[in-house]
Amino acid sequence: MDAALPRSVLWLAVGVAAVSASAVFIRLADAPPLSVAALRMVLGAALIALPTLIWQRAGLRALRRADLRPLAGSGLLLAAHFAAFISSLSLTSVANAVFLVTTTPVFVALGEAVFLRQRPSRLMWGAVALSMAGGGGLALDATGGEGHLAGDALALVGAATVSGYLLVGRRVRARMGVMAYSTVVNSVAALALLALALAAGSPLVRLEPASYLWIGLVALVPQVIGHSLLNWSLAHVSATTVTLAVRAEPVVSTLLAVPVLGEFPGWVLAPGAVLILAGAVVAARAEGRRAV
Repeated sequence: MDAALPRSVLWLAVGVAAVSASAVFIRLADAPPLSVAALRMVLGAALIALPTLIWQRAGLRALRRADLRPLAGSGLLLAAHFAAFISSLSLTSVANAVFLVTTTPVFVALGEAVFLRQRPSRLMWGAVALSMAGGGGLALDATGGEGHLAGDALALVGAATVSGYLLVGRRVRARMGVMAYSTVVNSVAALALLALALAAGSPLVRLEPASYLWIGLVALVPQVIGHSLLNWSLAHVSATTVTLAVRAEPVVSTLLAVPVLGEFPGWVLAPGAVLILAGAVVAARAEGRRAV
């Protein structure tokens, strides 16, 4: 056994835990969803752009005119993802929001079938069925309040839009370095969310000091630390291990919400969550088989 493996697994676990804190930090920010989304994305984009401009300017200079449209599309879809997902957390429970947004592999499979004419395998259709059944089960959970169905729907929109972001960006990402790609896409998303927040009248200044603290932590811990550790882990453990580890994110988020927010999930969460996680795992395996 590789002696470095335990340390790699430890850092992978830290990365998953950091990403899992996102939903709880957003709820603790206690600010309008579009304000949180815009400020989080601006901070995140700045934290990514700074090292890119210092050390990776060659990647930005290598941009081609043909890349601009898909990069803009990826950024707008990423903005829509954050707007929908963060808004969902103001309407439904953390558990429902994070479990439903992890149906991303299913939306990716459907998007590939519709737009890329790649026919899903039977295994992938099984993943779709499992995730749909699990989502239907979570819709029965009323612990999130009167607007929980709208919140659940927004979480699904968040899953669909981030899937589009992945599909649109896949072609460009193959030709660009990760730092240059992330800088451009995150900057587009930040500008789009700023424009949306201003148009909707969501305040960006004069929020409570605690709100700015939690928004800053959302940008630093899940986005910079969490995603950086997940990307680092890909070089030290298998992609399958990382993919399956990320499936623990909604479980960790739900457990964090119990002591921090006093939010106890309803009885229907367990069967619904199991079906959604099973669907995500099956989808990941189906994708892995196709890639072999």
